[in-house]
Amino acid sequence: MTADRAEVAILAVDGGNSKTDVALVAADGRLLAALRGPTTSHQQVGMQTGADRLAALVGEARARAGTAPDGPGPEVGLFALAGADTPADTRHLTAALAERRLAGTVLVVNDAFAPIRAGSTRRWGIALICGSGMNAAGIAPDGRTARLAALGGISGDWGGGGDVGLAALGAAVRARDGRGPRTALETLVPRHFGYGRPIDLTRAIELGSVPESRLRELSPLVFRAAGERDPVARSIVDRLADELVAMAGAMIRRLNLTRSDPDVVMAGGVFDARDDGFEARIAAGVHAVAPKATLRRSDAPPVLGAALLGLDRLASSGAGAHEVAEARLRADLRGWEPPGG
Repeated sequence: MTADRAEVAILAVDGGNSKTDVALVAADGRLLAALRGPTTSHQQVGMQTGADRLAALVGEARARAGTAPDGPGPEVGLFALAGADTPADTRHLTAALAERRLAGTVLVVNDAFAPIRAGSTRRWGIALICGSGMNAAGIAPDGRTARLAALGGISGDWGGGGDVGLAALGAAVRARDGRGPRTALETLVPRHFGYGRPIDLTRAIELGSVPESRLRELSPLVFRAAGERDPVARSIVDRLADELVAMAGAMIRRLNLTRSDPDVVMAGGVFDARDDGFEARIAAGVHAVAPKATLRRSDAPPVLGAALLGLDRLASSGAGAHEVAEARLRADLRGWEPPGG
């Protein structure tokens, strides 16, 4: 059966630096189609290539939903995109996507805001993103927003899987050459890449035979070593927790939420480590700033947040119908697993 315009109401996109999730949603919250594709980030592949890739993914999603290729598109397209960092970024991305007529209305937000809507019980709160990199964003009850620049070292950032992996390699090299304390990372880090010594991995990265970006793969290994009471690994994990606390505190203070009860949503692959000490350290630090805050782990895909933001913007039904639609959408997308996980 072909879906008509009343059915295909929302196009939701979560576009990160490593993958892109696309969902088509009806006005009543039914999930019509969802799929995962490669990155469409303009920072990774360029503006035009990224927009073209995204248009192709949307076309595939429309085919899965049973919509005619030349039929009307969704009413609202909510694009939560990595790299939508400045007003200029947002303008350029909006123009490139509008040119491809993917939806009647194109709305671009930074991808750091999607987990707030996906993981919070309300439409406001704080998001702590810890995946390959780090970011934080916040929405106040009155709609005010705050976000970090999240441009890496040049904007004062440290953290995420990449920095954790780099710290692990550095600690391993320093332990082996006598500059630092001994650690299980001396063996675990090079072994992960098939090398015998940390310096061998360093040289392989220098020569380009191992991309430095692959160091993000070491994050689970560092957490595992920390769980086995390796003090050096634990110090890296503690540093990461402290950075996340600093980020959350900045968002809470900038939005004047220290006396409020914000949900602080933890999202991103690094949190999959499920390390009790790590999460307890974050909780203690956050509660020192906002005692009534609630920490929540986001187990839903971020594209759910984009879809819910799109549902909010659609606002074509009464409050009761909107609540029913949101519940249906949450149920459908929480259970969605893209091929390969």
